[in-house]
Amino acid sequence: MARQERAIRTRRAILVAAAEVFDEVGYEAATIADVLKKSGMTKGALYFHFTSKEELAQAVLAEQVESLPRVPEQELKLQESLDEALLLSYLLKQDTGDPIVQGSVRLTVDQGSPRDRLNRRVPMRAWQDHTHALFQEAKAKGEVLPHADVDALAKLFVGAFTGVQVLSRIMTGRADLAERVADLYRHLMPAIAVPGVLVRLDFSAERASRVYAEAMRLRDAEGGTGVEGGTGDEVPPERAGGRERTRSSADSMRPAKAVESAKAMESVASVTVTQ
Repeated sequence: MARQERAIRTRRAILVAAAEVFDEVGYEAATIADVLKKSGMTKGALYFHFTSKEELAQAVLAEQVESLPRVPEQELKLQESLDEALLLSYLLKQDTGDPIVQGSVRLTVDQGSPRDRLNRRVPMRAWQDHTHALFQEAKAKGEVLPHADVDALAKLFVGAFTGVQVLSRIMTGRADLAERVADLYRHLMPAIAVPGVLVRLDFSAERASRVYAEAMRLRDAEGGTGVEGGTGDEVPPERAGGRERTRSSADSMRPAKAVESAKAMESVASVTVTQ
């Protein structure tokens, strides 16, 4: 069990380091050597979990939606939708950002080369499905106008947020992203929310900091784990002081098979894999 936990922490540390590298330089310019340097891991540790840069990037993309902490439950589901967008704006900012979210978003919006073979539809489809489910629940509760097409709304809101965050990154380094998100929802919600619900929604950009603080508190209370110290199959001490990381459900469900051989794999002195 201890080895399995170490393997889980190792995989998470590699994902976080890779996401940071992808966010800093993009997919094309990123190298396995960059990820190794930032993570402090050995080649054996990295290649035990990921066979290539492409597989590593795809894993970061798959974590995008899973990395979003749960927002406090609200009476109005449309408020929860807005709160998630405000929280995401904070997770994309430099000072309060989450590396997995930041790195995966850059991988998603960077068009890259057709040769990179990354499936950027994965996170976008996940966001559409998540938003569709939230709006469907809101409609069932009578918050959404009867004629509203939930499927079209999900695509519209995901697409609009994507565009807003790209604009904010270019113009202000995402410093104004919470304000832009609040403006986006303030202008779109009147087209879908019933009047009695619309007047109860809080569109203030200042709400973002409160939602972020409460979401972090909930994550900690529910057992979110940070990066811990060690080498090889643990996270190096110099990364332990960074921003707190959470382990996704995908990490926690990783099978124990082959974990017994992890330490042997990670201690291999030379691994002949082309970067």
